[in-house]
Amino acid sequence: MKTLLAKLPQLSLMWRIYIAAWLVYGILLSAADQLDKLAAGQFDAARYVLTLASLLPSPILLTLAWPLTGAMERRGYRLPRVIGIHVVAAFAFSIVSQVPFWIMFSVAKPLSWYVWPLLYHVMTYLLGAGIFHLIRASEAAHRQALAMKDAQNLLIASELSALRNKLNPHFLFNTLHSIIALTQRHPAAAETALFQFSDMLRYVLDTERSGSDRVTLAAELDFVRDYLELEQLRLGERLHVEWDLDEDAGDHLLPALSLQPLVENSIKHAFNPHSRPGILQIRTRRDPATGALTMTVRDTGPGADPALIATSSGLGLRTIERRLQLDYGSRAAMRVQSAPGAGFGVSVTIPAVLEESHA
Repeated sequence: MKTLLAKLPQLSLMWRIYIAAWLVYGILLSAADQLDKLAAGQFDAARYVLTLASLLPSPILLTLAWPLTGAMERRGYRLPRVIGIHVVAAFAFSIVSQVPFWIMFSVAKPLSWYVWPLLYHVMTYLLGAGIFHLIRASEAAHRQALAMKDAQNLLIASELSALRNKLNPHFLFNTLHSIIALTQRHPAAAETALFQFSDMLRYVLDTERSGSDRVTLAAELDFVRDYLELEQLRLGERLHVEWDLDEDAGDHLLPALSLQPLVENSIKHAFNPHSRPGILQIRTRRDPATGALTMTVRDTGPGADPALIATSSGLGLRTIERRLQLDYGSRAAMRVQSAPGAGFGVSVTIPAVLEESHA
């Protein structure tokens, strides 16, 4: 029903144009019939009305071609059959349209006087039917485009859900692994870590239950702080965190687990394999001109060869990059800066208009 109501304004506009075009045509043709009299300063009003009335059957009968084209479209007729039906209908239309004209102007005329109007009305019908077919083809193409867009949106939503489901177990496994490692050395600290972990788990579950993975930057930062406090229990003085946050960017929306995997990546590669202390820098900035948010995570670890980063089998960075591509296309970006012995840095830029793009 909604689809039918949506089509009514389009059909109404089409028929308004149709009526206006025929009306203008009839007025001009009826006037042309009296060019000689008009040149002599005369005007036969009765003949003008009679001529205009004789043209009425054509536009009325031609409207029957609209349901006819629809019936052939629904039944899937092939082109030769469509052409054959329209040729027969064209001659029938031409003859029926000319009958009132022949009756109103029943005077002796040569055969050509009847043949040329007959062929003219055949061409008029074929042109009208062709336009009707084009309109229906345009509507069908529009419906197909909408269906393809819906299918693409469903595919993107499914892939995003799959990527989110990859990140969650990845986070849970790594965090539990850190807690297990902590229980072997500091049981009391491990108990504190479990309480910390329960708060983090609630954050993940809340985003799942809400049906949307959009969170504010402030909420994501709180989650990252909980995660770093847990890792601080395990790493102790080896982990030094430096915060450089844009206080005005806390309400910026972003996908949940966008920042935490970047931090986790640095913990895994810069701190876990080494006993020496290091610095983890977390920076957020919102561009005042575009409103885009840039989050940067940098560490003072051993770094890596950029060529090896591109072929890495790591899940976190690749998943975040794919999520950004699906959600925002070219408006979002992820940049990695690293070199052997020069630390590792990742910057993620997320555009300001988020809810609309996600929808």
